[in-house]
Amino acid sequence: MTIRHREVHRITRIGWLRAAVLGANDGIVSTASLIVGVAAADSTRNAIVLAGVAGLVAGSASMAAGEYVSVSSQADTEQSDLAREREELAADPAGELAELTSIYMGRGLDREVAVRVAEQLTAHDALSAHAREELGITAGMEAKPVQAALTSAAAFAAGAMLPLTTAVTSPSSVLLAAVVASSLFSLALLGGVAAKIGGSKLSVGVVRVTVWGAIAMALTAAVGRAFGVNA
Repeated sequence: MTIRHREVHRITRIGWLRAAVLGANDGIVSTASLIVGVAAADSTRNAIVLAGVAGLVAGSASMAAGEYVSVSSQADTEQSDLAREREELAADPAGELAELTSIYMGRGLDREVAVRVAEQLTAHDALSAHAREELGITAGMEAKPVQAALTSAAAFAAGAMLPLTTAVTSPSSVLLAAVVASSLFSLALLGGVAAKIGGSKLSVGVVRVTVWGAIAMALTAAVGRAFGVNA
């Protein structure tokens, strides 16, 4: 009887989780801070909303471009290393087999066992074996520039919509306080969800994003007050 034991590891989520959390967090903090800074300067509602919309559009485009360039560079490096491994396997298969054997011996296998494992993996898929053991590139974990760019842009836009919606719907008399309160709540919620998905401590995830968001908004509010329209 064959017993199948399937484990779900959180590390498989790290690619999209990083992009989504970073994008949403940046969307909330950047847009809320921009709105708070403009609102603190005693600007009109139209100016505040315009600033928020501009921040959403510019931020989403910036996140997409930044992630695409960054992850593309990583993908280029991976492809370059894989091409080199291909060449080495074609030019010196015996040397590459010995190299793979030494890797397994270094991890604690007896030489005889290490040789057998290296031979079998080489016969099955030599390039994948060397990519995994030498380069740390495994199936499903390769750099994906387009996915990272789209995820970051969408997450930023989703995050930015929270303070922007609050600014549009709140009465002028409480707009500043409402944006700050709703943004801090959203950041706390985001930090908690990310901690839950990633398997880290809930309180740590909540505090670290909320505190930094509060600092950013406080700084832009101070700038807005200092350079306000009535200054």
